[in-house]
Amino acid sequence: MISLRNEAHEPEVAQRRERIADLATLPVFFNLRGRKVVLAGESDGAAWKAELLAAAGAMVHVYSEEPGEELRQLLVDEHSGERHYIWHRENWTPDCFKGALLAIGDIEEAEEAERFVASANAAGAVANIIDNLDHCQFQFGSIVNRSPVIISISTDGAAPILGQAIRRRIESLIPPVISDWARLAHRLRSDVLKRFRAGAERRRFWEAFVDLAFSGPSTIPAETIEDIVGTASFSNALTSGRVTFIDTWHGASDLLPMRAIRALHAADIIVYGDETSSEILELARREARRLSINDMATRLGEIDGDTTMLLVKLAGSGKHIVRLVSSLDHAGPSLAEEQRILSSQNVKTALIPTIEKLPVDGS
Repeated sequence: MISLRNEAHEPEVAQRRERIADLATLPVFFNLRGRKVVLAGESDGAAWKAELLAAAGAMVHVYSEEPGEELRQLLVDEHSGERHYIWHRENWTPDCFKGALLAIGDIEEAEEAERFVASANAAGAVANIIDNLDHCQFQFGSIVNRSPVIISISTDGAAPILGQAIRRRIESLIPPVISDWARLAHRLRSDVLKRFRAGAERRRFWEAFVDLAFSGPSTIPAETIEDIVGTASFSNALTSGRVTFIDTWHGASDLLPMRAIRALHAADIIVYGDETSSEILELARREARRLSINDMATRLGEIDGDTTMLLVKLAGSGKHIVRLVSSLDHAGPSLAEEQRILSSQNVKTALIPTIEKLPVDGS
């Protein structure tokens, strides 16, 4: 058994983790249920914002003397159900912001926009001026709605069309049934907290849960904790000392299959070589340890470069190890040979298939 908690003594090889890169804006999610939001304007853009805010449970106070057709229909719709709109048939005033959390203005004139923002801030509300970044304190991104799973994409106003294209790509990857899985997770959460210990044991359950959620069925095959515990995914997640190989010969994160990405998100330890690209390493969950196979082999006494036996030692810690390796690297043993040796040492292994390599001549 070896200790992996050696950052204090050998920080340069214990973990390779990129710090958070600069953010143009901070992505946050407001809980608007039952909260007052002020919206001033009459355009179709204002109507979309009003509907979005009401869909999030806000009490939308609309200040508009002559709303456009789309906004008017929204305000007088008798079938709006539990969505709440309060129509004030007048222009906004500084007093209208009292008690509001957010304020959205469809205002073109710069001086009025400045007064709107200042008045909202004075009342404790955060302001947004539609299509006017200079007066926006927060922004609305493109949304993938799989509520309660919600994904928002922002380009900081630089390229809204790009944000929409990204949204369409994500929508094609996230099936609508994820909404049902998320609601199931919410129902099971308290029982999971009671049944499984914090840390690895609890995370193993949720790994199996996620594997089932992305397994493809258009309906949920599980309703209880026992339905998850009885699956092969859960049994595999409980296996200690396992090594998952991912062939990263292409060096591109966008060429990894979804199964490989899920393995990176579930790994306790990421073992990589010099050929591994940083963009692939960035896909791993932030808490996973990143160990350089070359540096750590030397530090742990594997002077002869026997990377396979190093994996055996690491597996002895009972962790899920993801081995990032390129099948084009002929310096070490082949993937098949590494798997054979690990199996002979009673270490469970798996190889996640990657895209096939094209012939050099392209034929």
